[in-house]
Amino acid sequence: MKVTVRVKSSSKKGVFVQPGLDGELLVHVREPAIDGKANRKVIELLSDFYDVPKTRIEIIRGLTSPIKVIKIERTE
Repeated sequence: MKVTVRVKSSSKKGVFVQPGLDGELLVHVREPAIDGKANRKVIELLSDFYDVPKTRIEIIRGLTSPIKVIKIERTE
């Protein structure tokens, strides 16, 4: 499955995943968008949100952008 994610890095609101009205996920992380710190936290949060291992989540587009397309391989 592919998911579009909008990342809010260095968020003061906290760390959480919020489904949007258009199917996009809004992910707030406290980590800055430096050296992949925010991306690693996004993968960790989505792993918990979808209950899949982190190894099954991959950023396929938008590695340096706040809008990302993420592939999630769900186990049956």
